[in-house]
Amino acid sequence: MRPADAPPALPAAALKAKDAYATEAVCARILARHRDRIRVRKDHVATANLARIIEAVLKLSSRQGFHETSLRDLAQASGLSMGGLYSYFDNKNTLLVMILTEVAETAEAVLRQAPAGLAADPAAHLRWLIETHIRLTEAMQPWFVFAFMEAKGFPAPARTMATESEAATERIFAEVLARGAAAGAFAVADVDLTAALIKPLLQDWYVKRAKHRKRGVPIQRYIDGVIAFVEKAIAPG
Repeated sequence: MRPADAPPALPAAALKAKDAYATEAVCARILARHRDRIRVRKDHVATANLARIIEAVLKLSSRQGFHETSLRDLAQASGLSMGGLYSYFDNKNTLLVMILTEVAETAEAVLRQAPAGLAADPAAHLRWLIETHIRLTEAMQPWFVFAFMEAKGFPAPARTMATESEAATERIFAEVLARGAAAGAFAVADVDLTAALIKPLLQDWYVKRAKHRKRGVPIQRYIDGVIAFVEKAIAPG
């Protein structure tokens, strides 16, 4: 279980700025990443419209699937004209890449920002990774659900991107498991397989939210349960 003095689940700056993963904040990062292709010059206008577009595509995809969502559907749901949409992307695949890139880059960046000193304590580092991942997906739940649920219908390049993002997360966990195994803190014969087995436990929180809500499971209880389960599974004999 997580000790009382465990480090916070997200970087301190992110905890202080609770809206760091709100749609507009994420869309500001998308704008910065794709500034060369977005034709709207005023940043505040571009960010606000991107937020309307992203919120619309995430909602439409949850109801009817991304593949079945047309640009006309998106224009109507976002309140922008077809020409307005084309100021941000040239086709649906470009929009898809924008979303997937942000999910992948955010996840890896946050999980790589472990507090100083955790590298010397693999058990604490693993607890931090589990909690941080779950809380990040809580903050960006529609984004992660979209990336997970729609992956099978993505075009091949986007499907590869989604697969690589999942592999990147598993590598971060595998690195910590390897350090713990080398130090005798964990009994892990195959760190890559163990990391792959941990991943579905993290995904279950955002993919099957209704199940946990029905059972009355709050996020902290879920986090503590995953940590306890994983620690018991890899505890030295």
